[in-house]
Formats: sequence, structure tokens, C-alpha cells
Amino acid sequence: MHLVRLAFLLTCAAAWAQDTRVILLGSGTPNPEPDRMGPAVAIVSGERVYIVDCGPGVVRRAAQAGIRMEQLTRAFITHLHSDHTAGYPDLILTPPNVGRGEPLEVFGPPGLHAMTAHLLQAYREDLAIRLHGTQPGEPRGFQVIAHDVRPGEIYRDEQVRVIAFAVPHGAWKHAYGYRFEARDKVIAISGDTTYSEALIAAAKGCDILVHEVYSQKGWEGRTPEWRNYHAAYHTSGPDVGKVAAQVRPKKLVLYHLLPMEQTAEEVLAEVHRNWPGEVIYGKDLDVIR
Repeated sequence: MHLVRLAFLLTCAAAWAQDTRVILLGSGTPNPEPDRMGPAVAIVSGERVYIVDCGPGVVRRAAQAGIRMEQLTRAFITHLHSDHTAGYPDLILTPPNVGRGEPLEVFGPPGLHAMTAHLLQAYREDLAIRLHGTQPGEPRGFQVIAHDVRPGEIYRDEQVRVIAFAVPHGAWKHAYGYRFEARDKVIAISGDTTYSEALIAAAKGCDILVHEVYSQKGWEGRTPEWRNYHAAYHTSGPDVGKVAAQVRPKKLVLYHLLPMEQTAEEVLAEVHRNWPGEVIYGKDLDVIR
């Protein structure tokens, strides 16, 4: 009996030690809202940190969240829109100055490898001075290993397994969401997408679903051109509720927020038309367990 109880306590202690969680580093959009950085999510599992998207402000927000710079070694990009990648040079160049000593490994859709090569070329003079001048540090921290990936399992280590799935995002040929499977939790992140059956299938039964949203009521007041655009690229509040009703996550977290002059309560009410479960209207630096 004592051995059984000890095994149970050790199992609980291991799960608690892992404590996989989501930190919203950026909950915004291309719109320059002072309180919302560009889209960026940190998944923290044990001592490992996995960044999903690199919106403007990603590194400073990570520091605010208590993430150490040497932990910023893995990133996953949903697609190459500027609001999801404008912070990518910052993620490459800043952490090695203050502690990162191993290469940054990044995974994303086709085109990521070329973008990375162009960024390194654009900053070649900066890199030359830092690497070959008098600045102390570990040169490996400035290295970047970029992977163009296709849907399916794209990454695995002792903490998580990561699966990429294609989502519809307007004219983009390649846009992904991601499913992170840790020992204690499953987390799905939509990236930018319209209502997606593929996302529903990939996220089914997850603990936390992080999903983009725009207000249906706000959308109705936009010009026809903007209505056409948002309907082809993003997901309305009621449709997010329909997604959640099929995925049935323990927690639904809204990010990449486009309220279009509606209040948070109004957007939440739109989602709740179709999903009665827990919904969090995200803000930067929220921690969700």
C-alpha cells in the first residue's frame, strides 16, 4: 500500500514539475495597439520554451514573462505575414547578446528558410562585428537552423511532440496551426485561419485551444472590401464558437483580437452563442494552465 501511494505521489510530483502552460506574449494584430504586441505565444513545458510566431515585441514580452534568453531556442511560425514575423530578427539577434549559447531552431511553412537567409544577409554587418570584433559571447547563439516543413509531425523532444496542420488563410498557399502534445497537456494554436475542419480534427479534445477571432457585429459595419477580406482570412466570433463546440477544449483562449470597436464582453457573447464552455479574452502576458 505504501509503495502504491509513493508511486502515486511521485507521478503527481512529475506532472506538477512539468506544468505545461501557455503565455500570451502578443495578442494583437497588424494594428499598432500600445497594450498588445503582435501575435506570439510561448508554450512552456518544464524548462523548455517553444515560441509560436514572432510578432513585434516578442523578445521584450518574453523577458517580461520571466523567460530567460537562453530558453529561446525553438520557434514555430504559422505563416509569413509580417505581423507574425516582424519580431523574427529580434528573436535571432537579441538573445545571444544576453545568454543564449546554442543555435535557434525554427520550423515553419515553405519560404521560412529563404526569409531566414535574407534576414541574415540584411544583418551581415551587425553579425560580423559581433562575431569577429571584441564582443564577448558564444558565436553558436547567433546561428539559425530554419526548417521548411509540411503538415504532420515536425518536431519531438523529451517534453513535447509537435504536429503541423494546414489551415485556410486567404491567398496564402501555406498557413499552419500547431498541436503541442506534452505529458500533462495538449495545446492547439490556430494561427490565422477561417473556420477550419482541419483545425477541428487536429485540435479535438485538447486542453487549451488558442484561436484567433474577429467580431461579427463589428465586421457588419465595415466596408464591403474589408468584409470580403476578413471573411476570407479570419474567423468570426460565432464561428469560433462553432469550432469550440466540436473541439471541446477545457479552455478556449482568444488572441489575434479584432473586436472592430466592440467590447470584450460583446465578442465573448458572440462566441458563447455556440459554445458554453470557458472562454478567455486574451491579453498580453496572460498565463493559462
